Amino acid sequence: MRRFLRLNAYVFVLLFALPLGAHALVQWHGVDWTKNWRTADWSSTGTLPPAAQSPPALVRIYAARVGHWRSIFAVHSWIVFKERGADAYERYDVVGWSGAPIRHNMRAPDARWYGNEPDVVFTASGEEAERLIPRLRAAIASYPYAGYGDYRIWPGPNSNTFVAHVVEQVPEMAVALPSTAIGKDFPVDGDWVGLAPSRTGLRLTLDGYAGLTLAWVEGIELNMFGAVVGIDLRRPGIKLPGFGRIGI
Repeated sequence: MRRFLRLNAYVFVLLFALPLGAHALVQWHGVDWTKNWRTADWSSTGTLPPAAQSPPALVRIYAARVGHWRSIFAVHSWIVFKERGADAYERYDVVGWSGAPIRHNMRAPDARWYGNEPDVVFTASGEEAERLIPRLRAAIASYPYAGYGDYRIWPGPNSNTFVAHVVEQVPEMAVALPSTAIGKDFPVDGDWVGLAPSRTGLRLTLDGYAGLTLAWVEGIELNMFGAVVGIDLRRPGIKLPGFGRIGI
């Protein structure tokens, strides 16, 4: 028993503690943690063309590092789409600030988050996007944690829980959220065993605090207190706590 516990401790340090410590050092030297909500840069990155000048429909999922020391661990994700011929994009986030969690057009669609540049997690355009948008609207409307006080930063339901729920309702998107999207494994339906959001495998979760995902799209992911270590099977790579996916 003692040897078993010692082995588990070594595995935890090697797979979780060391990567998080290394990423903390990277963030410490490369990120300004002194910026607060008011002084951070929330401006558009200019990576999306003006909606009125781009007639085709568009769908995107973005993710960007969160603020302060939490950037060591996590990203914030959100959904953007535009109907064909529309003159404006629509953005949906979930936040824990005062008011209802779901926010519509809270920021520019491609804005920085706490000054951090967002990455594109998923994109679709044209006819593909047109098919997805009605289903995205329905999935957003069906999110069960949309009431006052429903938001919980850890282990969820939070912003990443919301986007994971939408992805699960529209599995043909075949997208995996970043492994650093803490909260994505919170079971919205309350079930500890079920299909992965992509519907290409299985997910076991202990109410978001720990779990295991085995799926073609998500790959192999071991979740411990929100930190994820894993292997990307579809696009060969590894997933490390703090760093996220590293392609091979």
